Amino acid sequence: MQNSLAYAQQLDREDPLQQFRQEFIIPVHNGQEQIYFLGNSLGLQPKRTARYIDQVLQQWATYGVESFFLGDDPWMHYHDHLVKPLANIVGAKPEEVVVMNQLTVNLHLMMVSFYHPAGKRRKIICEAKAFPSDQYMFETHLKFLGLDPGEVLIEVAPRPGEHNIRLDDIIHTISSTGDELALVLWGGLNYYTGQVFDMSAITHAAHAVGAKCGFDLAHAAGNIALHLHNWNVDFACWCSYKYLNAGPGAIGAAYIHERYHTDPNIRRFAGWWGYDKATRFAMQKGFKPIASAEGWQLSTPSPILYAAHRASLEIFAEAGFDRLRQKGRLLSAYLLYLLDEINARASTPIIEIITPRGDESRGCQVSMLMHQKGREVFEALGKAGIFADWREPNVIRVAAVPLYNRFEEVWRFADSVRRIIFAV
Repeated sequence: MQNSLAYAQQLDREDPLQQFRQEFIIPVHNGQEQIYFLGNSLGLQPKRTARYIDQVLQQWATYGVESFFLGDDPWMHYHDHLVKPLANIVGAKPEEVVVMNQLTVNLHLMMVSFYHPAGKRRKIICEAKAFPSDQYMFETHLKFLGLDPGEVLIEVAPRPGEHNIRLDDIIHTISSTGDELALVLWGGLNYYTGQVFDMSAITHAAHAVGAKCGFDLAHAAGNIALHLHNWNVDFACWCSYKYLNAGPGAIGAAYIHERYHTDPNIRRFAGWWGYDKATRFAMQKGFKPIASAEGWQLSTPSPILYAAHRASLEIFAEAGFDRLRQKGRLLSAYLLYLLDEINARASTPIIEIITPRGDESRGCQVSMLMHQKGREVFEALGKAGIFADWREPNVIRVAAVPLYNRFEEVWRFADSVRRIIFAV
């Protein structure tokens, strides 16, 4: 690698995915394209999103409610456009994926189906300082069941002086909890540090003691390689407005392993959209679920939100997820190299990278713990047209996304950090 603008531009010229940047609307200020490194928070808008949404609106205008059955793309079958590309992204069978609700709602629904405290088997293992909505979900769901979250939840944290959670500590906690453990519900990728967890090993350990295992993939879906079916994961949920670029407040999704689809004893909250499609409109008593992950649906979904999601998923399919993952690793590796060079110039390290360095231990996100000038650097980046994220007390998070970010942007970001720190 080389620390030069010319080298970064050469990498962009050699990038086989370079044309996909043109599929997105890049923020512009004063006629200048901004550097958007916040795909880990809200992905950019695909240019084709407006067209797909407009098609749904025109269908509504032409057919009204009959749009569910008439037109070139009846809404009744719109879900089919989404599950195949999503299944490829998360490593599942199409029938194991359902697009519905939003992340926290789906986590509550999965708790209904997969958390059954009985006798002494009632413990839940999760990561310490999980994203707040997960924490609030645990707290309120357990209280609803009449349980004390303080007694039920076991939080695994990094060791003193460390930022990342060791896999050995997770596995040890699972095995030592043993037959008291009912569920492991973990994040696939830590939102603060960018650490990717070994979901296969965690799932295997949970099943070995008779517990269920699920994952919150909010920062993993569309970012890292996932093999949910082959890993034998019981369930997972994710949002689609980050790396999946489906828009603010976009519809979420869930994965449920096929072994549960026809289990008559599984508990669930039900709604009419999850009812057997062939007899749904008979409006009969007695819930008869669709024999797939779609059986967990509740209410009629919005085809407008479906359309926004479809636009981005088509681009993923055209680019190829394996190729996107390869470029994502190169982008973050180049950023780490440039940040290391900044530290090498200082008498004491200014930037501590708290994201793991291994290719399989990180995704697009790099988290920079700033030992000096943290807030100053962050605010100056914003004024320079660079979108980054500040997390208290002193962490800057950035994510160079392979669909629309360039190596030149990575170099310009690092060069701006260097100039701010050294006032050159």
